[in-house]
Amino acid sequence: MDSYILGILMLAGINLVAVLGLSLLTGFTGLFSFGHAGFMAIGAYVGAFLTVSPARDVPGLGLPLVVGILGGGAAAGIVSWLVGRITLNLKGDYFCIATLGFGEAIRLVFNNVQRFGGSRGWPLGATRNPQDIWVILLVDVVAILLVANLVRSRHGRNMIAIREEELAAQVTGINVFRYKMVSLVTSAVLAGVAGVLLGDYLTFINPKIFNLTKSTELIIIVIFGGLGSISGSVLGALLLTALPEVLRFFEIWRLVFYGAAVILIMISRPQGLLGGMELTPAGIRKILAERRARQALRAEAAREAEGGSR
Repeated sequence: MDSYILGILMLAGINLVAVLGLSLLTGFTGLFSFGHAGFMAIGAYVGAFLTVSPARDVPGLGLPLVVGILGGGAAAGIVSWLVGRITLNLKGDYFCIATLGFGEAIRLVFNNVQRFGGSRGWPLGATRNPQDIWVILLVDVVAILLVANLVRSRHGRNMIAIREEELAAQVTGINVFRYKMVSLVTSAVLAGVAGVLLGDYLTFINPKIFNLTKSTELIIIVIFGGLGSISGSVLGALLLTALPEVLRFFEIWRLVFYGAAVILIMISRPQGLLGGMELTPAGIRKILAERRARQALRAEAAREAEGGSR
């Protein structure tokens, strides 16, 4: 496979891990977060510290990549638990603003830690390994199975109930704070894992990579694919990761056309590509059944209108 296409697929797979976590938090639990780049940064730096070979003036333990993935995900999860204890009682826009502040604070912290390169960045001293595509693919499969099984479980149904009407869910006995915490920690763990994979892919990490733009990009992919749809997250990650590369021949106008394309699609289909739908056998049967029901209703309305005109 061409190395350029392979690189795009690897980047799409990395984005997918973070998007799946954010989809659980935003699409299924109803909590918008603009701080997920911060969790990715924590995962990237912790994972790099665990996996980089030690050298003079370069910290590192030289452990295998799998240890870095587990460590980076765990570190992001622990930090998210601490953040959640403080912020999950906030409602609506206030939680979103709190996560935005958290993401920027994490970026500034790493920007000033000279031990890890500070604002200059941290060269990880390795070359990109094309075989890592299989590691990324394995992590993607595990992440999809994790989120899909969680959503289909009783816990996932409770998260969806919180998204639909938090007060009603609380009245029925659902521990709202607990399920918000589960959703936030799971989402942060996946973002941390994506950060580890991104650092391994780029072989260089810099705090600028994990700024507000990265968090916004993840939110756009979730909304573009469709809130409440795992299949939509997969499709959105693939399309919106590849789209800037497809538009590269526009040169300086590339990101302008990228933004315009996203806006046009969102206007024409505000629920996203697969809002609330899944490309599974059961999901496809449901889509076809709903389409037949709509056609039957339109036919019945047309017959009634024809009878009234007579």
